[in-house]
Amino acid sequence: MMLVKQLRRAILPRLRLGLFTRSFLLIAFLMLVSLGAWLQIVFNIEEGPRAMQLAQRIATTVSITRSALVYAPTQVRPALLLDLATQESLRVQPRESTDVLEPLPHTAYWDNVSTEIRNRLGSQTAMMWAVNQVPGIWISFQIDDRLYWLVFDRDQLRLTTGREWLGWVAASLMLALLGAAVSVRFINHPLAQLAKVAQQLARGETPTPLPEKGPIEIRDMNIAFNRMARDLRQNEADREIMLAGISHDLRTPLARIRLEIEMSHMSDEARQAIDDDLAQINHSIGQLMEYARPAGMVPETGIDVSRVLKDLLERERSHTESLGGDLQASIEPGLQARISANDLKRIVSNLIENARRYGRSISDDRAHIVLRAYQSGNALRIEVQDRGVGIPHADVQRLLRPFARGESARTGVSGAGLGLSIVERLLGQVGGKFELISQPTQGLLARIEIPKAKARPADKAMA
Repeated sequence: MMLVKQLRRAILPRLRLGLFTRSFLLIAFLMLVSLGAWLQIVFNIEEGPRAMQLAQRIATTVSITRSALVYAPTQVRPALLLDLATQESLRVQPRESTDVLEPLPHTAYWDNVSTEIRNRLGSQTAMMWAVNQVPGIWISFQIDDRLYWLVFDRDQLRLTTGREWLGWVAASLMLALLGAAVSVRFINHPLAQLAKVAQQLARGETPTPLPEKGPIEIRDMNIAFNRMARDLRQNEADREIMLAGISHDLRTPLARIRLEIEMSHMSDEARQAIDDDLAQINHSIGQLMEYARPAGMVPETGIDVSRVLKDLLERERSHTESLGGDLQASIEPGLQARISANDLKRIVSNLIENARRYGRSISDDRAHIVLRAYQSGNALRIEVQDRGVGIPHADVQRLLRPFARGESARTGVSGAGLGLSIVERLLGQVGGKFELISQPTQGLLARIEIPKAKARPADKAMA
């Protein structure tokens, strides 16, 4: 018992059975148990009548054959025996004391048949399964002082063989499994449709409307889901319009304020301080717009991640150097993944910007950033590492939430706190993973993993 429990704990978690398989196995098991119970009931109910019917038939045939032989003239008996053998498949043979007998099978059915035959023909009647290794149903009877055997072919009695029972059981089993599969399919199909549409919605795609028909429960669920999808799309559109309006309404006065500061008579230090504040406000507005922008469509085939990163690298390296930092890269060629090129640029740009703003080295107050991209198993890894002071392990999960920021001791700057949230949201559309690894002596490592895709034939030819 303990061994069975251990095997179940070791095997079941690895199977990862889906709803269809679980439901099919459950219904199939219940149907097979029900089928087995009904077969047992049928056998028990019909066993007695079937045994009595066979015994009656055998006893009647023996009585008629015996009477025909008794009242037939001696010269006619050979012709009568030949006719019985050829026309009725009944053989009459003398019973000898040296006969090798094989009794009937010891089952309830044959015990009932034997008992009923003895009740009808007399207690001295013998009934055998085989005589002298000749199969059949052998019934003894007596004429005058001589003993005879009346031999029935088993096929003549239409005895159901094990092969026939196996065929019936196999047919019943197939029908039970087919019925279970159809039943589960009928239940599972609407759920599979719902799961597919929910995945489309999670990837930011416009979901295919679910059919608003069928059983009441399924119809109500599909109607509610379609309404929810429409409301989400409307809310998304309203949010984009609202943030675009806010961005326009804020950036216009910011530009006017910056112009007025340039034309005002104030010290250069005061002018620079105000200009830095305005730049920070403009950056926060940009992050809000970036967070509100929806993810791109996931391409059907993989894109050349290496090429996209190299194109992005030139722009980010120039910007980093203009701010006094440096950006190094190690990108493996030929990396393929199913992700929008624009989304990939948004993800990596946010990580590099986060390292530029918050990962300055203590020794020279400059950003030293390393970008790496390589293959790891069935995934592509992209890492952005800085040489800052890192972050406490307890703050890692908090920083992934929108509007969460690190301690001022690490950053020395302020922001909207949306960069890492944007990264995690975009990766969620393609089944990617994101983690922050704080290294006290080496800064902060931001690592993303994206499922790799097979290279397209055109890309292989170019390689």
